[in-house]
Amino acid sequence: MAEFFALHGWLFAAVLAAGFVSGYAGGLFGIGGGIVTVPALYAVFHSFDVSEEASLKSAIGTSLAVIIVTSLRSLSTHHRAGHVDTRILAAWAPWIAAGSAVGGLVSRWAPVEFLTIVFVCGAGWIGWRRLSGPKGAKGGAGPDLTSKRVHIPIGVGTGVFSSLMGLGGGAVGVMVMTWAGRSIHQAVATAAGFGVAVAVPGTIGFIIAGYGHSDLPPFSLGFVNMAAFAAMAVTSAIAAPFGARLAHRMKGDLLSKLFGAYILLAAAGLLWDVLFGR
Repeated sequence: MAEFFALHGWLFAAVLAAGFVSGYAGGLFGIGGGIVTVPALYAVFHSFDVSEEASLKSAIGTSLAVIIVTSLRSLSTHHRAGHVDTRILAAWAPWIAAGSAVGGLVSRWAPVEFLTIVFVCGAGWIGWRRLSGPKGAKGGAGPDLTSKRVHIPIGVGTGVFSSLMGLGGGAVGVMVMTWAGRSIHQAVATAAGFGVAVAVPGTIGFIIAGYGHSDLPPFSLGFVNMAAFAAMAVTSAIAAPFGARLAHRMKGDLLSKLFGAYILLAAAGLLWDVLFGR
């Protein structure tokens, strides 16, 4: 044990720190925090001479497992504050879960580089719209988000894409809900529940997809590393309620702009990783 910490202590500390940051961001912005955990876990796994493909897919699968804890903790805090729209959550969750299951199962063959570029472009647009003051419907006068024409295609697409990238689906959820006229506080709170719908079936799918893979980090169950999950789950669970409580106290415009800045920074980080980090 002493030898392990001497060689890899800084990596272990990075995992714990990433879990805390992802949990806080999950509570504050209603997202799963995978944008923080995936790069950190990838670096850790790759440092153990695990192949690039196995490192990245294990990072994504483990991130989804951590998102289960983060999203449940932040959703509970938001729900106690009365900001969660349970009607929207109930309509969207089954379709997000279905898409996430598909994404997890096909993860073995997914073109990760292409999906990352797509995410960077989408995240850049979302972030710019948040910072520039998106002009959605006002006062809840927008489209009915429980309509099948809205929640089925967007829900399935959100689930597939989010599970393949190790994200919680909150970025899409917040964008759609604010566009439809919901307040940023309600959007963030409800989108926290999307993370649960993405992460549970997505995690199962990554476990199945990685089962029997010849090159996995130690203590792995398919593409989910149980040791990293345990370490990150503790710190993210501690941090998530603090982020959620801060979200309730912030003004809507400020929270919206911070969300936009966070998404843009996340997009820039992923783009850097694709172009120079691998």
